[in-house]
Amino acid sequence: MSSDAATRPGEPAAGPDRPPLRVAVVGSGPAGVHTAGALVAAGLERGVRVDVLERLPVPFGLVRYGVSPDHPDMKAVTATLAEVLDHPDVRLVANVEVGRDVTLEELRAAYDAVVLATGSSTDAPLDLPGADLPGCWGASEVVAWYQGHPEAPRHWDLSAREVAVLGVGNVALDVARVLARPAEDLLATEVPAAVHADLAASRLTDVHVVGRRGPEHARFSPLELRELGAVPGVDVVVDPADLVLAPEAVDHLAGDRRARQVVDALASFAERGTTGAPRRVHLRFARTPVEVLGRDAGRITGLRTRRAHAGAAGVVEDLPVQAVYRAVGYRSRPVPGAPFDDRRGVVPNADGRVLAADGEPERGLYVVGWLKTGPVGLVGHTRKDARATVASVLEDVAREPAAAAPPADPLDLVERLRAGGLHVVDLDGWRSVDAAELRAGADAGRPRVKLVSREDMLAAARAGAPGGTAGGPAGRGPS
Repeated sequence: MSSDAATRPGEPAAGPDRPPLRVAVVGSGPAGVHTAGALVAAGLERGVRVDVLERLPVPFGLVRYGVSPDHPDMKAVTATLAEVLDHPDVRLVANVEVGRDVTLEELRAAYDAVVLATGSSTDAPLDLPGADLPGCWGASEVVAWYQGHPEAPRHWDLSAREVAVLGVGNVALDVARVLARPAEDLLATEVPAAVHADLAASRLTDVHVVGRRGPEHARFSPLELRELGAVPGVDVVVDPADLVLAPEAVDHLAGDRRARQVVDALASFAERGTTGAPRRVHLRFARTPVEVLGRDAGRITGLRTRRAHAGAAGVVEDLPVQAVYRAVGYRSRPVPGAPFDDRRGVVPNADGRVLAADGEPERGLYVVGWLKTGPVGLVGHTRKDARATVASVLEDVAREPAAAAPPADPLDLVERLRAGGLHVVDLDGWRSVDAAELRAGADAGRPRVKLVSREDMLAAARAGAPGGTAGGPAGRGPS
């Protein structure tokens, strides 16, 4: 790209009569929608048109399918994201998957810029003997189930009386809390009926949350930890010996307010002891998982750990669990046609500019969110990250000379997808799905009841379109 010292970032390079900047954002989770919002808020003199592509028939990604159903306040961010999709210069293009329905090359030919925002949706690998046994799952799998993700199973095996959750972050707490919480408590949420039925039939008595590091390094948020302690019918069990800290741990706490709050909450659990509640969540620290037991039996019979605490270093403990959930982090999937750093699990980039194999920026291709940074930060962090990537987009646009010919028309691209039989869900289609879920919730005395199958979502989207044909023909069924 040529440099123009007289042009400031965000200013048009060739006058106000240039056609609007056309941007495709791939992914409609918080990172993608905040990116669209930052683009339309930039106030470009030439204007901007943003298409937000989503492979599912519904938007909002992590907020819809990652935030735990018993955290309705966190799900309220959906209203902010919906305001962006309502903007006249933003268009939702859902039920369209890059790499299957359209190639990245086609998008780059049709838009001035393409921003990848597909997030992190799979589990980080864990090299642990026995991790391939039936009943050892990644946290993303069980989260997708209880969130009603259309690609998750409708039912889950909850026959285990004791389970282990590996990891000491908020995802581990979410999994432990949802599995242990009385099922009737979830009737006030949008949890799908089939999920509620499975949870109501659960035989669970104990959840063991296991972390390699000491409590001073737990990544729980203090709020989520306190919420766990308030779940009715559940005792939170902490071994006081785990809270005897080494001098370096005390030094760490002195400089980390959040960590101090976490340790204080854990200390309150240890002091409280047990009350005889029917279920227990054990928070275990400084224990390294070394093996999932049960290979000879062909099923999980336990989890072997090795203590790392100074007072019991090297001591082996076997937990009598029948299922294991790995909550050791998320990982991004590659986007077909885009560079990908398989070791780090991100798209290589510099300030959001996607880098080719030679280290040079790919013209007009950008990345945002966890696909850019790895799974760091909470939902609110994505707004700042989106603004940073958009700043790079606008800086490059300002320096780019006027094109000799405009790119292909994105409208033609979308109409071609529809003409090929793909049901492209637009904003009206999503509003129809949303209304159907709210009606179902009202009928059940709940805030919302999610549609969980792709077919039901597409049927609801189609019913709300003019003439009952939202997005075109019947389109693609389940993946």
